[in-house]
Amino acid sequence: MAEPVAILAAPTPSARQPKSMWAYTLKRIPVVVWICGIVLLLMLLFAILAPLISPRSPFDQSLMLRLKPPIWMAEGEAGYYLGTDEVGRDILSRMIYGAQVSLSVGLVGVVIGSVIGTVLGMLAGYFSGPIDEIIMLLADMQLAFPFILLAIAIIAVLGPDPSGSIPWKLIFIVGISGWMTYARVCRGVVLTIKEREFVQAVRALGGSDGRILFRHILPNILSPVIVLATLDLARLIILESTLSFLGLGVQPPSPSWGGMLGQGRQYLDTAWWLSTFPGIAIMMTTLAISRGGDWVRDMLDPTLRSA
Repeated sequence: MAEPVAILAAPTPSARQPKSMWAYTLKRIPVVVWICGIVLLLMLLFAILAPLISPRSPFDQSLMLRLKPPIWMAEGEAGYYLGTDEVGRDILSRMIYGAQVSLSVGLVGVVIGSVIGTVLGMLAGYFSGPIDEIIMLLADMQLAFPFILLAIAIIAVLGPDPSGSIPWKLIFIVGISGWMTYARVCRGVVLTIKEREFVQAVRALGGSDGRILFRHILPNILSPVIVLATLDLARLIILESTLSFLGLGVQPPSPSWGGMLGQGRQYLDTAWWLSTFPGIAIMMTTLAISRGGDWVRDMLDPTLRSA
């Protein structure tokens, strides 16, 4: 007589179902990246909600409150948490409104530079020949010339943006400062992709060059473009601060972090808070963006992921 065979019950579908990608990704985020994300979220909230959370207008002046220290110091004035500047304006309010300028210029500049560089890099890599040589020559020419001098020359010709208006000239200058990196990376990726089997198949079926570029090649180069954009944002914020520090960016009395640094440098001995707090804001924002960009690069690059 045959012995009975034990039949194991099949696992339920819920037991075999893998974890969601969102839960897996959130579990792998380091603590440092969480801190950087919180810092960036706070900066974005300050920029978006500036009229609601700002203690007072960034343009209100009072010579009676000139160069008051932060509130925790002996001569601090109630309600002026980070002190006042040389004409009695609230430092905290100007920093909150300055976040609007720095982040908006950086974000729009990244969009402009990434779009221009991606399109030109795709054209250079796909068509090669004279188009490739001309685009790469333009990139090499801009890389060989110090951009800060080029920015000064452009602003000297166009003139600075008027105070209180959207700094479109500054956004344009910042945007064209880094298209070369996008173009070089996209060109190299397109050179390897355009000979793949799926591109040859689309070309054999009669697909146009535009369809091949924007329907089949572009989705395959978005990953390095996103990584470059996250890392380039910090550089553009510093570039905007540099131009404003030199008096070539956002014009007074409009608040910007770089402009506040420039206006407070002559008071460093007597009123250190004028330049210290805007400098800390620039440092924290760029550091958070850079560290977050490194994590995004590690997540999007399969060769850098841990097992």
